[in-house]
Amino acid sequence: MKILFLACLSPKTGNHTTAERIRSHIESAGHTCELRDAADFQSPAEVAHLISRNPPFEAALAIHLFRAGRLLLDIQVPFGVIFGGTDINEDVKVEKKRVVMEQVLLKARFAVAFTDKLKEEAELFLLSPSRKIYVQPQGIRSEVTENFCWTDFLRSSGISSEHVEELRVFLLVCGLRRVKDPLYLLHVFSEWHCDNPLNVLVIIGPKWCQAKRLILCLQLRWRLLFKAGVFLAQERSQQELHAAMKRCSAVVNSSVSEGMSAAILEAMDLGVPVLARDIPGNAAVVQHEFTGLLYSSPQEFIHQSQRLLSDPELRERVVRNGKLYVEEHHGLKQERQTYQQLVDTLL
Repeated sequence: MKILFLACLSPKTGNHTTAERIRSHIESAGHTCELRDAADFQSPAEVAHLISRNPPFEAALAIHLFRAGRLLLDIQVPFGVIFGGTDINEDVKVEKKRVVMEQVLLKARFAVAFTDKLKEEAELFLLSPSRKIYVQPQGIRSEVTENFCWTDFLRSSGISSEHVEELRVFLLVCGLRRVKDPLYLLHVFSEWHCDNPLNVLVIIGPKWCQAKRLILCLQLRWRLLFKAGVFLAQERSQQELHAAMKRCSAVVNSSVSEGMSAAILEAMDLGVPVLARDIPGNAAVVQHEFTGLLYSSPQEFIHQSQRLLSDPELRERVVRNGKLYVEEHHGLKQERQTYQQLVDTLL
């Protein structure tokens, strides 16, 4: 079966990684799956034209009900959708978007949510029958590059210190998007760094060129000029990012909304403690003081960070349980089986 797969494919993002992984699952079952960036299409009519091209596509799949799913409304072949997170957490608050997403979900043969909470929200706000939505957590695969130099990484991020091995590096993995809220911790972390210069925060994520995100990037860079102890790293390959994560003291999440953060799960898989903002998407995978630490304010972030650094038993517990959690609930085998079975329903 020839399948068109639409997703937001900005390079080196969680969305791109997830889409590539799911495409691999589908193709391993013998299907042809063509992955295309939803941003390349302006209207459902363009996608309908692509679908009918010779040889025609026989089915379609989309990640994110609004950004990609709305482009499938005019096609005449069956399709499925995968919730992205911001579609259910944020876009449903905009009535025009909610109506469109409800139409997409009504027409879709199936939908996939990463968490039970996301499924419940979709059923509540989009009036979808429960039987149509399946819960499948993201599968996680971490891979560390062998020729990674920690000192070079820090130096290229602007950190010059004679005591590299003594630094407590907190790594905030996020794209420069308002929903990721990269400015949230800047002030309190800078104050903490002034009290103890060994504590540093490194923000790393993909570059963005769209106007609104460029403005946010400029705001971030401007604020960093006046915030000691906070640095902006260049984007890296996933293998290099995982190597950096493995060397840091903790991986940080400051998002106001998440479907399911791949960076959090990858950190757990790598044996790195996680400090995550207490929002539904994060709380679904981070059990406070068991698989990681949650915080609900910048001040609480500092408090939990201090606990993590001063309590070896706490650190060991969240690392051990986090890794076991990922192994038990986020394996690739189950994810592969789920998507292969769901795609079969499009035949």
